[in-house]
Amino acid sequence: MGRKYVFDFDSTLTRVEALDVLAEMTLQGRSDREEIVNKIQEITNLGIDGDISFTESLERRIKLLNAKKDDLEGLVVELRQKISKSIASNKEFFKKFSDDIYVISCGFKEFIDPIVAEYNIPSDRVYANTFKFDESGSIIGFDETNVLSSHNGKIECLKELDLDGEVQVIGDGYSDYVMREAGIAHKFFAYTENVHREKAANNADHIAPNLDEFLFVNDLPRNISYPKNRIKILLLENVHPAAFDNLSEDGFSVELVKHSLGEEELMEKIKGVHVLGIRSKTQVTKRVLDAANKLLVVGAFCIGTKQIELDYAKKKGVVVFNAPYSNTRSVVELAIGEIIMLMRNVFPRSTEIHKGQWNKTAVNSREVRGKNLGIVGYGNIGKQLSVLAEAIGMRVYYYDIEDKLALGNAIKCDTLEDLLNVSDVVTVHIDDNQANKNFIGEREINQMRDGAMLINLSRGFVIDIAALTEALKSGKLAGAAVDVYPEEPRSNGEFKTDLQGLENVILTPHVGGSTEEAQRDIADFVPNKIMDYINSGNSVDAVNFPNIRLPKQNKAHRFLHIHKNVPGIMAHINEVLAKYEMNIVGQYLSTDSEVGYVITDLDKEYNKDVMKALRKVEHTIKFRVLY
Repeated sequence: MGRKYVFDFDSTLTRVEALDVLAEMTLQGRSDREEIVNKIQEITNLGIDGDISFTESLERRIKLLNAKKDDLEGLVVELRQKISKSIASNKEFFKKFSDDIYVISCGFKEFIDPIVAEYNIPSDRVYANTFKFDESGSIIGFDETNVLSSHNGKIECLKELDLDGEVQVIGDGYSDYVMREAGIAHKFFAYTENVHREKAANNADHIAPNLDEFLFVNDLPRNISYPKNRIKILLLENVHPAAFDNLSEDGFSVELVKHSLGEEELMEKIKGVHVLGIRSKTQVTKRVLDAANKLLVVGAFCIGTKQIELDYAKKKGVVVFNAPYSNTRSVVELAIGEIIMLMRNVFPRSTEIHKGQWNKTAVNSREVRGKNLGIVGYGNIGKQLSVLAEAIGMRVYYYDIEDKLALGNAIKCDTLEDLLNVSDVVTVHIDDNQANKNFIGEREINQMRDGAMLINLSRGFVIDIAALTEALKSGKLAGAAVDVYPEEPRSNGEFKTDLQGLENVILTPHVGGSTEEAQRDIADFVPNKIMDYINSGNSVDAVNFPNIRLPKQNKAHRFLHIHKNVPGIMAHINEVLAKYEMNIVGQYLSTDSEVGYVITDLDKEYNKDVMKALRKVEHTIKFRVLY
C-alpha cells in the first residue's frame, strides 16, 4: 500500500487563484474593474481561511464575475503561463507517480482538467466544482449538488474516495488542512511558494516553500537533489537589498545582517551556512573557514579579496567570487572629479567661504586640459580613467607591471620613475597584493614633479602616509585626494589621520565605489555568480578556483567533485562510475597546482552507493550532487 498525494489547484499547482484571473479578464475596460477584482480577492481569502462558508464565497464571487463560457478558453491559456515554478520543473514526478496523484479543489473542472492533463493527471482523478450556464453561455452559478460546493466539502470528497495507504495533502489554504484535521489525511504540507497563509502554515505537519522540499522530505524523484530553501545564505555588512531579493527569489533562505562580525561571532554564526556574502570589513580567516561546516561559496560584494584567506578557502573546497567590474565607473568618475577639484584648488576656496572669507583669485587654479595624467595600474579602472581623461583633453601616461595594450593615445611608461617624472597628476589604481605596501613612498614622491598632485583610490597601504604628509607640508606636492587608509574603522564613527587639516587635500571615507548604481550592479553580479555555481556548478570568474564554463545541462544527473590535485584521481572517479555501470554523457575538468574540480553528467538513475563511493575517493575535498 503506497502513498497517495492529494493536490490543491489554485495557488498550489498554479501561482494564482483562477477566478481572480478570470475577473481581471472579464472586467477589462470597466472603470470599477480594480474595485471588483479586489472585492473578489477578499472573498476568495475569506473562503480559503474558513472565515465564511465556502458556498457563500463561491456564490458572491460568481455574481461579481460577469463571465461567459467562451471566456474559459482564454483563462486556460492564461493559467498555462502561471504554473508554479517548482511544479513546472518537476514534471518527472507527475509522470512517474500519476496513478497516485489526485487533485481535490474548490475550483472548477472546466479550467482545471486541461491544465493538469499536461501533468499526466486524468479527468477522473480531478475532483472539483462545475459551472452552470444560461442559454446565452453566461456563468450563472455552480452545481450545488457537488459535495465540493459546500463548506468543508473537501473532507466529504476525500472520505468518499476512501483511498488506501498514507494520504498526504499539499495545499496553500486552511480548507486543505481540514482534511488532516478530520483524520482522513495523514499529513498536511502547507505550500507557500505562491502565498503564505498563516492559518495553514501554523497547522501544517510540514511547510513546503516549493515542491522540491515536499519531494525531498518524501525522498521522491526531483529536479534538484537538495531544495534551495534548505541552502542558507548569510549576507553581512548591509549589502544592497537587491542581493537579498535576487537570492530569495531564486528560492534560497537568506539572512541579512547590517554590520560586519568579528572572528568569534562569525565562527558561531557561520555554522550551517552554505553561502557567505561580505564586503571589505569582514575577515574570513582560517579559524572562520574551519568553523564553517557547510560553506560552499563566499561572495565578496566588492573588488578586493584581501579580507579572505583565499588559498585556505580553496583547500577547503570553498569557491570565492568578487565584483571586479561593477564599481569601476564609480571610482573613475570620482577620480576625474578629484583631478578637476585639485587642479582648480576648489576645496581651499570652499573652506574659506564656509568661514565667511571671500578670496576670489586665479592663483594655483589651473585647467586640466593639456596636463599630464599618470595612471599607476592599467587594469579595469585605469583603462576607463584613461579614456575619460583623454576625452577632457589630458595627456595620459600609464605604468603597469604587466604588458598592457594602450587605449586611445595613452603612452606606456617602461618604469614607474618615468611616469612620476612626467605627470602633473598621479593616480594610483593597483591591487591589494601585500607586495604593494608603500608602493609610493618617500623615494617615489621625490621623483614626482614639484607641485604635482597625488590621488589614491586603491588601497590604504600602497602609499606611505607619513611621506605624503611631509611632501604636502613642505610644498613638494600641491595637493592630494585620499579615499583609503592603512587602517580603517569597522563601523562609522571617530577617525584620525595625519592628513587631516592640510590644505588642498580631499579626504573621503573609502567611498570610491560607493554609489547607488555600483552597489546595485554588485547586488546583481555577485548573486548571479553564486547562483550559477550553486545551481549548475559553473565556476567562471572564481577568484581562487579552477574555472569551468559549462554547456547547458540536458536531462542528466550532475556530480561535482573537488579534490586535491594529485595523480590518478580522475582514473579512480571513473573506475567508481564504471563499477556502478554509470554512462557518462559529459565530463569537465579544470585544475590548478593545488586542486582539481571535475563535473560529471550521467544519463541514468544512480543508487545512493555510488555517491558514498565517490565521497570515499582518496583526496576528496568536497562532493556534491546537483540533480
